[in-house]
Amino acid sequence: MEKLTNLIKMDMVPALGVTEPGAIAFACSKARSYTKGEIKSVLVSMNSGMYKNAFTCGIPNSEEVGNIFSAALGVVAGNPEKGLESLSDVTPEDNEVAKKLVDEGKIGVKLSGITSRIFIEATVETDTDKCIVTIEDKHTNIVKIELNGEVIFETERTHHTEEDSDDETPLILKYTLKEILEFVNNVPYEEIEFINEAFKVNYELFEEGLNSPKTTFARQLKKMNNDEIFSDNELKTAQLLCNGAIEARVIGLDKPAMSITGSGAHGIIATMPLYASYKIRNLPKEKLIRATALSYLICMYIKEYSGRLSAFCGCAIAAGTGMACGLAYLRDGNLETMEYVINNMASSITGMICDGGNQGCTMKGIAAVSAAFDSCELALNGVHINKVHGINGDTPEETMKNMGTIASPGMIGTEKTIVDIFQEKIEK
Repeated sequence: MEKLTNLIKMDMVPALGVTEPGAIAFACSKARSYTKGEIKSVLVSMNSGMYKNAFTCGIPNSEEVGNIFSAALGVVAGNPEKGLESLSDVTPEDNEVAKKLVDEGKIGVKLSGITSRIFIEATVETDTDKCIVTIEDKHTNIVKIELNGEVIFETERTHHTEEDSDDETPLILKYTLKEILEFVNNVPYEEIEFINEAFKVNYELFEEGLNSPKTTFARQLKKMNNDEIFSDNELKTAQLLCNGAIEARVIGLDKPAMSITGSGAHGIIATMPLYASYKIRNLPKEKLIRATALSYLICMYIKEYSGRLSAFCGCAIAAGTGMACGLAYLRDGNLETMEYVINNMASSITGMICDGGNQGCTMKGIAAVSAAFDSCELALNGVHINKVHGINGDTPEETMKNMGTIASPGMIGTEKTIVDIFQEKIEK
C-alpha cells in the first residue's frame, strides 16, 4: 500500500457531532471508566482551540450545547470504546442526570493556554477514586492516565509546547504538489476506493439535516437551488450538499460526519462539493475518488503548518483549497492549474477566523465553496494571482506553508482575543 494511501486511511474517521465536544466527552468517559462511586467533581482543562470550538457547539442526542455539558454527558453516559462517537447512546434520562451535575456545580472547565496544539486533561473525582486522563495532539490520543496518584499508562512524550518540533518531518510535507498529483493519477483505484465511504456517511448526514425541523440553512439552500437537491446549477447544488451537512453537524444531529485532519467540517468541505460536480457532470466514480484523494492531501498539507486547532478557519482555508484543487481535477486541470488554484485561494480567504464550532460554520462553508468554484474557474482559464503578490510563494509548497503559518504562529493573538470575547459573554 502506498504511504499516502495509508495516511488518508488513518485520517478518515467518522465523528458524531463536532469533534471537540466529542473529544471532551471521550476524555471524561475514559476517566470515569476507571472510577467507582458517586461523582464529586469533574474538571476539564483544555487548550484555547478546544475550548473555543466546543464553546457553543451542539451535542449529539441533546438539546444542550457547549464544553461543560459535553463533559457532563461524557461522565454520565459516554462510551470510551466508541472514540469520537462516545455520545452515540445517550438517552433523555442521561441528559437529566448530566443537567443535575451541571446545576450542582460539579462540572468545570478551564483554559490551559493559547495554543493550536490539542490538549485535554480530564479529572474525574468520586467518593472513592480520582482519575486524570491526558490527551495531546489528536482528539483521541491519550498520552497519560493517572489513577489515585499512580500513573497506570504513559507514552514516551507528553506536554508539547508550541515551540516543540518533531525530529521527523511529517509524511505529507515530504511530497511536492507534483508528486501528490502523480500519486493521485497513478495509485491503483482499488487501493483508494475506500474513500467512497466518506460520501455515504456525509450524504446521510446531509439528509438528516434536510429533514430535521432544527435546521434552517439546509431548507433555504434547497429553495435557492430550484427546490431540488441536484439541479443543473453546480455551485448551488454544492452549497446545498456541503453546508446542509455542516449545519446538521454543528447543531448536533445524530449522524456522524467523515472527518479529515480531526474535523468533520473539514471532511465535509473536502468532499461534498466534489460530489455535486460529479453528479451533475455525470463523471466516472473513479475520477471522483481520485479528486477526493487530492482534496484530502492538500488539506492535510496546509493543516500540518496551521495546527489542528487555531484561530483561522481551516475548514474554509485548508479543506476549501483542497476541494478547489479537486474541482479542477474533475475538470481535467493539470499541475499548472492546481498551482493557480492554490494561489487564488491563498489570496482570497486566508485569514478567515474560527470562532468555534457553531452555526456560523455554515456561513463560512458557503464562502469557502464560492471561493473554491471561482478560484477553479479562473485558474482553468489561466487567470491567477501571480506568485510575486502577497503571501504567495515561489512554489505551491511555499504558498501552502505560508497559508498555514498565517494561523500558527500568526494568529495566536487573534485566538486570545476570540477566547476573551467568549469569556466576556459568560460574565454578562
